[in-house]
Amino acid sequence: MTQTARLYGGSLYELAAEEQLTDNILEEMKAIRRLFWENPDYVKLLADPAIPKEERKDLIEKTFGDQAERYLVNFLKMLCERGILQEFAGCCEEFTRRYNADHNIAEAVAVSAVPLSEKQLQALQEKLEKISGKKIALTQKTDPSVLGGLRVEMEGKLMDGTVQGRLSGISRKLNELVV
Repeated sequence: MTQTARLYGGSLYELAAEEQLTDNILEEMKAIRRLFWENPDYVKLLADPAIPKEERKDLIEKTFGDQAERYLVNFLKMLCERGILQEFAGCCEEFTRRYNADHNIAEAVAVSAVPLSEKQLQALQEKLEKISGKKIALTQKTDPSVLGGLRVEMEGKLMDGTVQGRLSGISRKLNELVV
């Protein structure tokens, strides 16, 4: 994340907090970020210097004006006007980081070979909440290269309970004994 994204995303968060709109704006930012990711040509159009800034800002207004918080629509227009719309994803990350810090939320990613059931996800979330003392926003990913077990990343820490991780640990211990 760039310094620009930190600054702009943080400023939007402060404004949203002051106006008690953090929940709404966070959800809308996620939706817009997903929309931008799914429609990269639209983002290129909004960033195209060949199109006058006013026309690009009008496109933002027509697309989001009636559907998003006014502060967020104006924020998008400002990024467009300053030619830094590509920083929006980083602004979302900073906004989310600040939101999570203020609401005692930790993000965690669980990686397994096969999708976990709802019951398993709930149990994992409860265990992580007990360990961290925070509310957990859990994301699940599947990776067939994980032969079995589970790998969880939370707040920059990796908890590797995969078969591969265990085998690597045994291998390291054996190498230490041999050397």
